[in-house]
Amino acid sequence: MGQRSVRWGILATGGIAAAFAADLVDLPDAEIVAVASRRREPAEAFAERFGVTRAYGDWESLAADPDIDVVYVATPHAAHRAAAALCLTAGRNVLCEKAFTLNAREAGELVALAKEHDRFLMEAMWMYCNPLVRRLKALVDDGAIGEVRTVQADFGLAGPFPAAHRLRDPELGGGSLLDLGVYPVSFAQLLLGEPDAVAASAVLSAEGVDLQTGALLSWESGALASLHCSIAGGTGTTASVTGSLGRIDIPAGFFHPERFVLHRDGRDSEEFTADPADGPRTSLRHEAAEVMRALRAGERESPLVPLDGSLAVMRTLDAIRERTGVRYPGEAVTAAAAAG
Repeated sequence: MGQRSVRWGILATGGIAAAFAADLVDLPDAEIVAVASRRREPAEAFAERFGVTRAYGDWESLAADPDIDVVYVATPHAAHRAAAALCLTAGRNVLCEKAFTLNAREAGELVALAKEHDRFLMEAMWMYCNPLVRRLKALVDDGAIGEVRTVQADFGLAGPFPAAHRLRDPELGGGSLLDLGVYPVSFAQLLLGEPDAVAASAVLSAEGVDLQTGALLSWESGALASLHCSIAGGTGTTASVTGSLGRIDIPAGFFHPERFVLHRDGRDSEEFTADPADGPRTSLRHEAAEVMRALRAGERESPLVPLDGSLAVMRTLDAIRERTGVRYPGEAVTAAAAAG
């Protein structure tokens, strides 16, 4: 792909889709050419809001649009597999919101489809594309704090959320883990890779989704990660990485930090801050720019958000749910059918 504008389609019209569209406007080489919803009215309202010329009342028309280079899938988790698969099969490249899918099986199916159709696929783990998070990872990889011993991270919202809210709805993949816990898990695995053992406990709602979950991940190296997520109480959303030679602390909003502090044994603390030129800390433009860079380079996945990493995170989320008893509609039936 040359240096012409990358043409985006946006599938779904909720809050995250609107945030992504607003940030795409800031990229001079990005163009939103179409938006789709399951009903025409919200698609048309979204199109009018963001100056998009095509509004589809079904997903199939968006997937079939030959003028689209890449589709951003912004549906709830439960629809990620169906929506992304539709687009990949139609020959579209895909950026799919996190959590990637409901479970690792679905994620594996999407990766297989992307390879079968020779299309680009990436999970929208924007934290991995954040410049300051990338700087933190580089420091850790370069041995700034020695061998990583522990990772601590939390993400909780105060709520309370009514039973009808999407975060409480099993049909939509509700609960704190897939919506919020994916960040602490992804942060730990960014630094340590897939864990060798997983322990977890959760408090479940009457609907059977997790109101809050605590997980302890461990690695054969001796490293541990203590992680927490909640939709029943607002947490500090902080993170800390401790190594054999020092520590890195990230204050509130660790997944889109304004700063972090490096403490090294025998040395003064160092503070690293976000570059104002990188835009607001909530900006999704870095992941969009990475998708466009990869497409222009002819890559089928991003080195910043590799598919193997996304699959590994989904396996960990599956393991946590296995230990806490959270099941989504259709999962047990699918597992039984597969066993049969």
